[in-house]
Amino acid sequence: MLRALRGATTVDDDTPDHVRQRVVALLQEMFSRNGIDHDQLVSLVFTATDDLHSAFPATAARSIGLGDVPMLCARELDIAGGTPRCIRVLAHLDTTRARHELRHVYLEGAVGLRDDLPG
Repeated sequence: MLRALRGATTVDDDTPDHVRQRVVALLQEMFSRNGIDHDQLVSLVFTATDDLHSAFPATAARSIGLGDVPMLCARELDIAGGTPRCIRVLAHLDTTRARHELRHVYLEGAVGLRDDLPG
C-alpha cells in the first residue's frame, strides 16, 4: 500500500555540509523510527524555505545511497511567521503499516511544527 511519511528539520548555517548533515540525520531517523528500508521508498519530495540557497536536499539523500529514488526539490511557501531555515520532506513508501502506525519526524527547530501527528 502506498503511504506518505512527513519530516522536517532546520539548519543553523546555510552551508552545503550543514544542510547535508541535517538532511541525512532527518532521513535516517525517519527510516529507523518506521523500520523503512531502501526498497520501500517510492519517491521523496523536499521543500526548503527561501533563506536556504547552498545545497539541494536531494543531494544529501543521494549521499546515503538514495540516488535511484525519484526526488524533487521545491520552495516552501513564504508565510509570515513560518519556521526559518527549514527543510521538509514528504516520503512516499510502499508499506503494509497502517497510516496511524507511521511516526513522522521533526528535528531541531522544526520540533513543534506538527505536534498533532504521531511522532
